[in-house]
Amino acid sequence: MAGHTTGHAMGAIYEAIKAHKLTLVFVNTRMQAEFAFQALWTINDDNLPIALHHGSLDVSQRRKVEAAMADGRLKAVVCTATLDLGIDWGDVDLVVNIGAPKGASRLMQRIGRSNHRMDEPSQALLVPSNRFELLECRAALDAVAEAAQDTADARIGALDVLAQHVLGVACSDGFDADGLFEEVRTASPYAWLERADFDAVVNFVATGGYALRSYERFAKLRQDKVGHWRASNARIIQQYRMNVGTIVEATMLKVRLGRARAGKPGQPSQVTRGGRVLGEVEEYFAETMTPGDTFVFAGQVLRFEGITENEAVCSRAPPGTDPKIPSYAGGKFPLSTFLAARVRTMLASPEEWDSLPDEVSSWLHAQRLKSRLPKPGELLVETFPRGGRFYLIAYPFEGRLAHQTLGMLLTRRLERAKMRPLGFVCNDYGIGCWCLGDMSAAIAGARLSLDDLFAQDMLGDDLEEWLAESALMKRTFRQCAVIAGLIERRFPGQEKNGRQVTMSTDLVYDVLRRHEPDHVLLKAARADAATGLLDIQRLGQMLTRISGRIVHQPLDHVSPLGVSVMLEIGRETVYGEAADEILAEAEAMLTEEAMA
Repeated sequence: MAGHTTGHAMGAIYEAIKAHKLTLVFVNTRMQAEFAFQALWTINDDNLPIALHHGSLDVSQRRKVEAAMADGRLKAVVCTATLDLGIDWGDVDLVVNIGAPKGASRLMQRIGRSNHRMDEPSQALLVPSNRFELLECRAALDAVAEAAQDTADARIGALDVLAQHVLGVACSDGFDADGLFEEVRTASPYAWLERADFDAVVNFVATGGYALRSYERFAKLRQDKVGHWRASNARIIQQYRMNVGTIVEATMLKVRLGRARAGKPGQPSQVTRGGRVLGEVEEYFAETMTPGDTFVFAGQVLRFEGITENEAVCSRAPPGTDPKIPSYAGGKFPLSTFLAARVRTMLASPEEWDSLPDEVSSWLHAQRLKSRLPKPGELLVETFPRGGRFYLIAYPFEGRLAHQTLGMLLTRRLERAKMRPLGFVCNDYGIGCWCLGDMSAAIAGARLSLDDLFAQDMLGDDLEEWLAESALMKRTFRQCAVIAGLIERRFPGQEKNGRQVTMSTDLVYDVLRRHEPDHVLLKAARADAATGLLDIQRLGQMLTRISGRIVHQPLDHVSPLGVSVMLEIGRETVYGEAADEILAEAEAMLTEEAMA
């Protein structure tokens, strides 16, 4: 059990589907849904009616699946969270959860879809993809048995959302600044709000702020004779009504069936449309493909023909192709802090291991024999050589988002320590970095301090410098600008596409960074990035918890625990001194070969 897709269990899942009336096969992401559906369909020798349901499919297709479920015409549905809330399917008699649940509350909600009646117990199968996920599943089941829930921390009110509310009130009856400030503070998420921040938001909505006040299009409010703020004109009110909302979806392209028609001699082939729309994929994924590439979508293998306007035109691919699987930014389920703490406790409790499956129990015993296991409050750091590189693997158990941020910051510090990092990889449980410098020797010789490497001050200047260099802040600012009303997506009779919104917000972002770095929208973007994309609060709590409690284990080779981290997909490359050195070596080798 060292994979990511649970392909090893598809046969058993298929047999369970055959033995039940209607099975919901839950996965965490749309990418996993497409893979699982294809895997089940490949072995569907009995031609069972199995359907696919996720949020990127066309609405009409989802409604057909739901109608078929209600009529009892399906044996199974592979689905994401689109079917784990709000719908009571009485004929569902089995739930299969592929992969780790990431939260006890989510698992309880999904299991509750089975036998949703007062007098019948729910039935479910949990199918972990690897050994770490089995520990997570066991921790979640224990929590369900105890009726323990993992609730997310309350979010602090965002300034971009407040800006939209201020504009909305102005577009209605107008407002007195003092009265609206007191009213906003009665909402729990904004109880912290300072008057200076509120005034900055009102000033932004009214003028655009210092850097943008000279542009008439950003002047949206005016004060009347008694000092009340109101919308400047009817056009502002109309634009507000067309753009109100706080959900900013990733830029999507419709997936439409079509075909490529050969062009005239010497000219490229032309993409023609005309087929039906199957659903949507993110623009980023579509732009990674070239004509002729294949990908799985809507339960079939498609051949990518090209992008025309806001559509990805495809044709049905011939059999025998090796397709890609679309990825989506929304498919990020971080491991809850509640389950993470339970998994850490389980690792540190050998008396509980015998209740686990033999291969998992023997895996933990082998880890204790060849390396060590961290105690609940410790951070285990292993270092070892492999293939001419030197590796560092740490096990914070804080979820992929926090580990992704930690990896970016760690590699910056390793670069300064002359360890010449090449890249990192992470999952929900651990993070691995690889370098050209021998980190075991550097730690032994006191040239590299793990306490300094994982010090809490990495969330200061290191974080700010990385954010300034990364595209992440521009992406976050884009969402804040749309929510706050700085950039409108829709106008009467027209709508901006994703590229137009990106160009507009990137220009404004550069202006504000240069001329008004304390602008309220930049502040909102930093706060959003810290909570939604970087998990700064959780990372900060982890760094505080492990301060003075880091244990180092030098090894000759990778430990049993480290294998799952080393095999993780989605590796991040670091460009620095090491990359330059490797490029120089490669250039020298090529030159030598050419001269010979």
